[in-house]
Amino acid sequence: MSVTTAARDERLVAIKAIVCDILEIEEDEVSEVSLFKEDHDADSLRAIEILAALEKEFGIVINQTELPRMVNLKGVYEVVSEPAGW
Repeated sequence: MSVTTAARDERLVAIKAIVCDILEIEEDEVSEVSLFKEDHDADSLRAIEILAALEKEFGIVINQTELPRMVNLKGVYEVVSEPAGW
């Protein structure tokens, strides 16, 4: 496993923990592509909570216009990676 793969996995674990905590679901219930709204009953308020928690955790600013991309873990990772410079 390369350093970048390990770093990505580590970040994904942190993101997943935040998302699961806010959505009040078990980590094994969410996959990288399961949809927050459709599969886990998330609402727009939860999405904003996730965005705020990610900003705090990673010390970044995420524009709220990115919320439509944050539909699953893969999308969240991509949104977070841009301002974080990953």
